[in-house]
Amino acid sequence: MSDQQRGAAYGVTAYLIWGFAALYWVQTEPVDPRDLLAHRALWSVPFVFVCLLFSDRLKAALAVFKQPRVLGIMAIAAALSGTNWLVFLWAISNGQATEASLGYFLLPLLNVVIGLTLFGERVDRAQQVGIAFAVAAVLLQIFHRGGLPLVSLGLACTFGLYGAIRKKVSVSSLEGLFIETLMMSPLALYWMHTHEWAGLGAHGLRVDMFLLGAGAMTAIPLISYVASSRLLPLTALGLIFYIGPTAQLLVALLIFKEPFDLVQGIAFGLVWCGLAFVTVDGIRRSRKRRAHLDVNRRDS
Repeated sequence: MSDQQRGAAYGVTAYLIWGFAALYWVQTEPVDPRDLLAHRALWSVPFVFVCLLFSDRLKAALAVFKQPRVLGIMAIAAALSGTNWLVFLWAISNGQATEASLGYFLLPLLNVVIGLTLFGERVDRAQQVGIAFAVAAVLLQIFHRGGLPLVSLGLACTFGLYGAIRKKVSVSSLEGLFIETLMMSPLALYWMHTHEWAGLGAHGLRVDMFLLGAGAMTAIPLISYVASSRLLPLTALGLIFYIGPTAQLLVALLIFKEPFDLVQGIAFGLVWCGLAFVTVDGIRRSRKRRAHLDVNRRDS
């Protein structure tokens, strides 16, 4: 199997797990989403610790604690990551999985806005069109519902800002997850201690097993994603990304049987149109750069 094939397999695995993650978290009902967040943060620490140990990367992770500036940035990233987890878990527990999937569809377009505002990146015509479609989708929902689609915007904004902040430090994803969850763990442990261990032991062995597996459920898709990102070009990885929110939407509609009205359909359609403009333009630019590099190689 070639590197490209292995990269695609890792990427598809990561996004399929993220896409169908709601089916895992609903198995923990009736545990409160705040309790689930505590379990997710706490049990990620030992799981990722073992992964770092076996991959001989623990020393690199511990070295970050000697860099106060990096730790400060990682603390902000941990807060954003924890908020993103909590919003997603709340959405799954409250019949908002459809709106959660829309948030992740919005993410690539929001990343363009973040690149423009925080990093001074240039926005081309296709990206401007994509952003316009996303804004139209949000305005439609505001007009229809009388308020902002808070779950969608909350997930997109927290994850988008998390990615932007993580770009500020040269800490890889696995080491970063270890540091972030280690920072969350004292609060998680305190929460569990003051809330009857956050449902652990209260709802039977089956629920307990899903709670204890929260760390693996968090880390495994991230490890797969990291492996994929090292083997695939960003354009290919960007196309695989859509597997995640598509699977989330299918789970919401086909398994959770959430309602999906005409206005929601139009909003999703607007976002998909925006994504199509940005994706096609990205592929075109990638091919153009590759052709330019090939010409330079032949000339040299």
